Amino acid sequence: MRDPYSVLGVKKSAGQEEIKAAWRSLAKAVHPDQNHDDPLATVRFTEAGRAYDLLRDPDKRSRYDRQQREAELRRMEQMRRQQAERKAKPEAPRMSSEDAEDMIARIFGVDSRGQPADAKQARPQAQAQTQTGTAQAQDVRKTADETAVDDGPSARGSAPAAALISAIIRRIRGSRAKVDKAPDLVADVTVTVEDILNRVRPSIETPEGQTIRVPIGAGTTDGQVIRLKEAGHRIENLRRGDAVITVRVAPGRFRTDGFDLKVDLPVTIENAVLGCETTIDGPLGPLTVTVPAWSGSDQAIRIAGEGLAKENGERGDLIAEIRLLLWEKPDAKMIDLMRSLREGLYL
Repeated sequence: MRDPYSVLGVKKSAGQEEIKAAWRSLAKAVHPDQNHDDPLATVRFTEAGRAYDLLRDPDKRSRYDRQQREAELRRMEQMRRQQAERKAKPEAPRMSSEDAEDMIARIFGVDSRGQPADAKQARPQAQAQTQTGTAQAQDVRKTADETAVDDGPSARGSAPAAALISAIIRRIRGSRAKVDKAPDLVADVTVTVEDILNRVRPSIETPEGQTIRVPIGAGTTDGQVIRLKEAGHRIENLRRGDAVITVRVAPGRFRTDGFDLKVDLPVTIENAVLGCETTIDGPLGPLTVTVPAWSGSDQAIRIAGEGLAKENGERGDLIAEIRLLLWEKPDAKMIDLMRSLREGLYL
């Protein structure tokens, strides 16, 4: 849960009376009966109740404060260790500005266009043409090996081995590597659970002003990545890039957990103690739910096959999380019963 002090809007040094006053004010403001149009009112009311339940109990509050202090100390100690490790780690040797192409040009005495790099040291044109492809490849491998095993400063400051090999191969083939595809367009799209169930196709706009419709359906959940071939950036003379879309599910009446859906189930105290049958609005319509006797807010009821659809046709589950609620107005009989349970029977 979130920091209970932040939930109630009080400082960590607040006294019990200040905490109680903050709880009463917040509970009145976010009570579901006062916020019929807000689907998250029950969630906020429950969160406020949990925060007050923790801070009103001196033992729970002390234990929570101690855990927070210990977590902060561990975080600071980890930061100190990381800083010490960075200081103790030797600096990597500097790489020279000479890239793989320049090194190969220096070795063979030709630039990237095949022209002599130094006219005084260039070989005659006729002699270069008499060399066979096989002999040239062998000389290239030998030269690359000698350069790779050199332990001197020039070897350590040279281009990486992988770049060297790639440059050698391109030199043999007589061409440089070419980029034939434009960059991918990476974006997020936000939908609701209802959008997924109704297969709504949200849209995004490309930098070129084009509108792309994102297909939403079976197999879609929070964090799902959808790749649309050749729907990304356009660059002249290059193949169009892809559109890589990450789906984000906005919080609402339902919360996603993979392909499972979670929903709050408000239950009064007497129904939680005695058990009852109630109806909730599922993603596909009303559902009858049986609340077992003696159910608390830490319990949940799983309804199989009422979640989001997977690619194989199966569906996740609907998880109804029980939330205890008080009546809108105080009940004298309930107050007497709770007082007798806490303080013992009295006349």
